Amino acid sequence: MYTKGDFHMHTTASDGGLSPLQLLDIVSKKGFDVISITDHDTLDSLENGIKAGKSLGVKVIPGIELSTIYNGETVHILGYFKNEEYKNKDFNKFLQDIQSFRIARSKKIIANLKKFFNIDIDYQKVLHDAKGVIARPHIAKAIIEKGYNYSWDYIFSNIINSSSPAYVPNKKISTEEGINLLKNLNAVVVLAHPVLIKKTPMEDMLELPFDGIEAIYPLNNSDEEEKFIKLAKKTGKLVTAGSDFHGINDKDSTHGTLGDVCLKGDYLDKFLNEIFK
Repeated sequence: MYTKGDFHMHTTASDGGLSPLQLLDIVSKKGFDVISITDHDTLDSLENGIKAGKSLGVKVIPGIELSTIYNGETVHILGYFKNEEYKNKDFNKFLQDIQSFRIARSKKIIANLKKFFNIDIDYQKVLHDAKGVIARPHIAKAIIEKGYNYSWDYIFSNIINSSSPAYVPNKKISTEEGINLLKNLNAVVVLAHPVLIKKTPMEDMLELPFDGIEAIYPLNNSDEEEKFIKLAKKTGKLVTAGSDFHGINDKDSTHGTLGDVCLKGDYLDKFLNEIFK
């Protein structure tokens, strides 16, 4: 029924640069007929994304990317909802609490930029440009637009990276808690971009009750992709693919571009069978 999928992309609801309609317009032009919007810790773009998908002939599976902690390292979990369980009131209250924390966090980071780097950007302008939810890419963009002579990669590597004095940690739950939270909503739970996990062997990560692994990802080399697919088969996990498209900066080396990867054939059929069953 469906032939080409991408199951990891972001909109302006979190740290993406495109609205759901703008995103779906590109998706349809790239020939995808099934995708998932997986904004960070928010569901705010799902209704508009699903509506835009219907008008353009693209099936949009409601999704989310949860930020969690495992073994002292950030681990992102992709959740794909089979129906409307994502509208659960308790789950949405949990996500709202995360967003409230992010507002306080972004204010503190911007204050720290002035304190430690003498970088002066206006919080209200950043908030306006980010359309209400500020993430680090929005802050990096504001620094460049203000005229500071720093590259995108330099800002992420030296100014707002996790070891910078300006950095403020995000609010995260444990990976086990994140998996359980999503499974209680009948979601299909997938380990996002395993290539970015450095502290825990992948064999150990996959002992957690993930349903699948994002084995096909733009930052993988061919050996890594082959390794992740073999591990998925060995452990009985689904294989998924996601570009992690953000649409903010085409030169952003930390994410992929829409169309870089896709899920098709048997892998796509097995994944969708799990979603639609």
